[in-house]
Amino acid sequence: MIPLSVLDLSPVGEGSNVSQSLKNTLDLARHAERLGYRRYWLAEHHNMPGIASAATSVVIAHVAAGTSAIRVGAGGIMLPNHAPLVIAEQFGTLSALHPGRIDLGLGRAPGTDMNTARALRRNMESGVDSFPQDVVELANYFRPAEPGQRLRAVPGEGENVPLWILGSSTYGAQLAAMLGLPYAFASHFAPAELENAIDIYRSRFQPSEQLAKPYVMLGLNVIAAPTTQEAKLHFTSLQQAFVNLRSGRAGKLPPPIERYYDTLDIASKTMLDHALVCAIVGDRDTVKSGLEAFIRRTGADELMVTAQMFDHAARVRSFEMLADVHRELSSAA
Repeated sequence: MIPLSVLDLSPVGEGSNVSQSLKNTLDLARHAERLGYRRYWLAEHHNMPGIASAATSVVIAHVAAGTSAIRVGAGGIMLPNHAPLVIAEQFGTLSALHPGRIDLGLGRAPGTDMNTARALRRNMESGVDSFPQDVVELANYFRPAEPGQRLRAVPGEGENVPLWILGSSTYGAQLAAMLGLPYAFASHFAPAELENAIDIYRSRFQPSEQLAKPYVMLGLNVIAAPTTQEAKLHFTSLQQAFVNLRSGRAGKLPPPIERYYDTLDIASKTMLDHALVCAIVGDRDTVKSGLEAFIRRTGADELMVTAQMFDHAARVRSFEMLADVHRELSSAA
């Protein structure tokens, strides 16, 4: 059975605050470690009231310091927002503090709206167009320094932090294949190019020092609860968040609403049906059959599971139920 990992957006629920969200993140990470999840990743988003992981490297440090074995990383760092040297220093520091436990996933989207991107970058002249060159530059900073090398990442050099390419289109698949890096596809919110991107990545993959053969990790929404009715209720928080974001009303994560989907217009329903098609929502048996079917359909090497749920205790329970299903499937394999 393939490994499971966790993607946590550190959701800030209505009526709550960032401090509580970050406490919840560490609590979930400790549960994930105990339950056997392989990685715990956090994502860079900016100017979003419902997400507390904007300073991603800082939150990674918080989680890594509060755990002992699980790999912790970025899913991802939006590299166009940063100078590669700065990211090399940040993740070199994390790797020095927590050897062998730090991952660095890289994306080319801004992780925000364009006004906020301008505030982050100050200079928009390069941005996404220089993403491939920035990835290569960043990778070189992690190599051992050469004699006489004048520009060095300290900390960073010699740390060999594993790089991943993140994407939701064929662009990232092509780049990951060309550089010989593992590829993480954002099927949990942008599934349209899923099969095409996987095919391109695997067919064009060129082995590298980091990776000998293709390795695909796919994002998947999983909301598990004792009953399917309860799981569907929890799922409405994510549905509301998507509708609010796509209509320009991004805010904190809303509490669940009974029969929310039924209140929506056709356009909103269509958007949700498309964006969240890679979601397994239900009781234990539903999650088990859904997990098996998704793995069989995609041939994924690893799954990165996310669960945007308003109730933290229910979210922890969801990951516990999923881990139990995973153990059962692994035993039967």
